[in-house]
Amino acid sequence: MISARGRYVIRIMIELAEKNSCEFVRLKDLSESQTISLKYLESITATLSKSGLIEAAHGKGGGYRLKRSPEDYKISDILTVTEGTLAPVTCLEGDANPQERAAEHRTLSMWQNFYTLITNYFDNITIADLMTHEYDVGYFAAAL
Repeated sequence: MISARGRYVIRIMIELAEKNSCEFVRLKDLSESQTISLKYLESITATLSKSGLIEAAHGKGGGYRLKRSPEDYKISDILTVTEGTLAPVTCLEGDANPQERAAEHRTLSMWQNFYTLITNYFDNITIADLMTHEYDVGYFAAAL
């Protein structure tokens, strides 16, 4: 399940893209427009900044902006920063070795295929897509 934090991050990234990536957007403005508390938003933007997804500027005229164009931000990359992994089961996460019990793990290929579907789906959606297209299952499914 994608957390509220993951959903907020995508909304914030879309807003930063819509505000024009050349200008910095104040945290207070993001907080008000997204109805997210300033304190929680500070935590989110710190994570995004440390991961290199956004750029921060302090002082007068400061705030946050995208570091790249909206087309260069895949949803899978953004969610990986906030959610860690999109693996549906723990045996497919990071350092896990799903092959250890593969002979007795009859459902392993099902989970691997599901994980591939999730990853491919989010790999084919960018912030630019979410800015310019109404969400349409057919549009994004065609990209798979």
